[in-house]
Amino acid sequence: IREALGRLEGEGLVLKTHLIGYRAAPQITRRRFDELYELRLLLEPAAAAKATAALDEPRLAILREAAGVMARRVGKDERLRYSNFARQDAIFHDKIMEFAQNELIRETLSHQHTHFHIFRLMYHSRVTEEALDEHEAILAAFTAGDPRAAEKAMRVHIENSRDR
Repeated sequence: IREALGRLEGEGLVLKTHLIGYRAAPQITRRRFDELYELRLLLEPAAAAKATAALDEPRLAILREAAGVMARRVGKDERLRYSNFARQDAIFHDKIMEFAQNELIRETLSHQHTHFHIFRLMYHSRVTEEALDEHEAILAAFTAGDPRAAEKAMRVHIENSRDR
């Protein structure tokens, strides 16, 4: 349990008070949400461009699989579908950061991904066709080996995600 609480603390989901224990962290504010998207816009498009050079067929297959799982329409429960989408979305973005070979960006963003989806769940919990199409556009740029298109597709995706 201690290890699990330590991991949750690392992701900012719980807070530890010395000699008292752990408590749930407060929900992020709209301002923090906007700041996190600003951070993503500074980091992810450039990382997507950088990742393009490292993408061989096995790595593209990993990204296609994550995108394909997100697109599956299993079950009628929208919250469950969104949960599956959020999990695969985190994998999709994390793998792109891994392939960009910048562990600092990867670690920084991986700790924030949960916060995006928790915040979003407060307002809606549906998988949007637009997000799926945007992932396909990112994949198309990767498949074409076009770093500028990958950067642009990632920027459009993050901007649209922020505005949804």
